[in-house]
Amino acid sequence: MTRQISLTVNSAPISLDYFVQGFVDHTVSGMVEALETTEPVKTLSLSIDGDQVAITLNSRPVTINAFVMKIVKSTTLGMISPLKGVSAPVNQLKLDVTR
Repeated sequence: MTRQISLTVNSAPISLDYFVQGFVDHTVSGMVEALETTEPVKTLSLSIDGDQVAITLNSRPVTINAFVMKIVKSTTLGMISPLKGVSAPVNQLKLDVTR
């Protein structure tokens, strides 16, 4: 089941078709659920601002180290960069996943 996904890149909303929503959902949710002390995604907020990455899972912040920040940032940007409406450089990104 694909969840509701909203994506904003550099303050511009990005429209996602069904396939891309599912792909983004499974990829980002899989990364977050693979971290220690996390649980299945009900709500997920991922934001990237420069080199900073913040993750909120089920209304609670997830503590991540510098290595995890780099992995999450590079994977997310690699997945989002080719989408229609996304222009480089990506300085800010906000991704929300809800059931």
